[in-house]
Order: sequence, then structure tokens, then C-alpha cells
Amino acid sequence: MTVAFFSGSRRRAAAALGAVSAGLLVLTACEKPTPIATVTVGTESINSEAACYNDGDPIKESDVQKCLNKKAEKSITVAMDDKVRFGVDPEIADNGWTIFLGGQQAEPEPYKKTYRTIPASAFFSASQTGETPDETQVTIVENTGKTLTGIWHFKLKKES
Repeated sequence: MTVAFFSGSRRRAAAALGAVSAGLLVLTACEKPTPIATVTVGTESINSEAACYNDGDPIKESDVQKCLNKKAEKSITVAMDDKVRFGVDPEIADNGWTIFLGGQQAEPEPYKKTYRTIPASAFFSASQTGETPDETQVTIVENTGKTLTGIWHFKLKKES
């Protein structure tokens, strides 16, 4: 003779509780995604999570240069007369963000809006030999004016 330890409704409740517990365990193992930055030229867009991000806290001074020197994994082709549109998540704009070219800050003050447009020609200045580069790395840096909190890299390739 067999005796059921739980009735049908109790077994279903226990199974549901087990499923919820397992789901919560899986969710705690996931990392929170970083905010997204996007570059758009015409109808083409690329976006990326941060190359370096510390959940909105300042990146360690010892890591900043290493992060700025990382190579861009995403690229987009631009013509010299194109407009390059940059977009960032609102939480990046709340702190402020700056564009760096080749690892060097290209503007003095952080920008506080989520979207801006810059002519592509601004990213391809002629070198001392008069040659314009075929590509350039553009870095979006989230900063409060004093500390860097996020870094996103993109490569702009000049259309041939």
C-alpha cells in the first residue's frame, strides 16, 4: 500500500516554489549590463557596452590609461561629408560625457544630453605630412568632470 506524502495541490505549490527559487539563483549569477553608447552614420548604426565600467563608480586611476588604450571592436564606415551621430543612455548623459580621439580628450567640458551630431570631417584631420588617416578611434568617456566612470570605443573608417 502506498501513501501519498503530499496532496496534488501541495506538490504543485512545492514545485512552483522550487522553480522560483532556482530562477532567483540564476538571476543573481548574471552581471548587470553596462549602459549602451551608439554611433550612427546615415542608416547604419553600431552600439556597444562599455569597454571599462565600474557600475557608475569611478574607474581606478591605475586602470584609466589601459582602458583608454583598448582597441575598438566595432567600426562603421563614413564619408567625409557624412554626419556622425552619437547617442548614449540617459544615465551616461546625467553624469556627462566627452569624446576622446586616439586616447586624448577632444573637448574641454562634459556634454549632458543623450544625443549629438558632429561632421565626419572633424575626425579625420590631416597630419603634418598632409595625409588624412584612413581610420580613427573615437572614444566616448562618461565623466563627472573629475573622474571617469565609463569608456566606450568605436572605430570610424574613411570611405574610399
